[in-house]
Amino acid sequence: MRQTVRIAVVVSLFASSQFCSAAQPSVGTSSFPTRAIRIVVPYAPGGISDRLARLVGQELTAAWSQQVLVDNRPGAGTNLGSQLVAKATPDGYTLLWAGIANTVGPALYKDLPYDPIKDFAWVTNMAKVPVLIAAHRSFPVKNAHQLIELAKRQPDAIAFGTAGIATSGHLAGALFNTMAGVRLTHVPYRGAGPALIDSLSGQIPLYFGAMASPMQHVKSGRLNAIAVTTLKRSAVLPEVPTLDEQGVKGFETATWYGVAAPAGTPKEIVTKVAVEIARIIKLPEVSRGLESEGAYFVGDTPEELTAFVKQEIAKWGKVAKQSGLKAE
Repeated sequence: MRQTVRIAVVVSLFASSQFCSAAQPSVGTSSFPTRAIRIVVPYAPGGISDRLARLVGQELTAAWSQQVLVDNRPGAGTNLGSQLVAKATPDGYTLLWAGIANTVGPALYKDLPYDPIKDFAWVTNMAKVPVLIAAHRSFPVKNAHQLIELAKRQPDAIAFGTAGIATSGHLAGALFNTMAGVRLTHVPYRGAGPALIDSLSGQIPLYFGAMASPMQHVKSGRLNAIAVTTLKRSAVLPEVPTLDEQGVKGFETATWYGVAAPAGTPKEIVTKVAVEIARIIKLPEVSRGLESEGAYFVGDTPEELTAFVKQEIAKWGKVAKQSGLKAE
């Protein structure tokens, strides 16, 4: 059995010194990698992004015989970690665990500390996870039709909780307001856990968030599922209809988990990382982990992900103008 290599969490000054480009000799792209690689995760440890990054990092370590270190850099709506990678040496040894927040940033922040197109070489989109809209059992709504009707009668009176600003749940709520012509009120929390606690207790009637967190509570009957936000139903909750099926035609958004490198990273390295991750996500031990989180696989090319990122930036820019979406 292949030995599991421990993935360390790199923090503070150790991370800076470990990966200082001045201390490392340059090498040809054909021999990449010849030393440790850092994956910067702009979220706190323990969430789905962190778990998936560690899972992929472990497999990269085994494949390349070089340690892959997960560096959690939460803060500023993912801007702290994202800026760190944007300014890093473009040699493939510092990567960003990227996602939807990187494409909505230009619409939310006037002084975004990086440009999502100019400052990154996009590598691959590993997986997408639908947002699940769920309601407390006492809330008098069982489907999207009823939610829209009630929201139109009570504008601004119905609140929905999310894991925070610029999360997939927040963005899905803003898009829902725009496309359904309603005004739900966003209540951002510091993570999915606190938002779910208030949703389960009835302190807040609705929860919008990546499927992994509320899924178990829907299955247990503690929350009622209203809809998923992708165009196709989820394999883990196949009985829950999409918003598109329920009349909000064309509604589609999901949280996604991709990888980016600093702009200027050699194309050969970008391609090598993309190909290896595409292989890894098909491994049974990885695919089981993804499926348990409600994810479905993507594994696209750098060119495909770059095009997707540009589409997402345009999409959320439009939604921000129409809905007043902002970093509250």
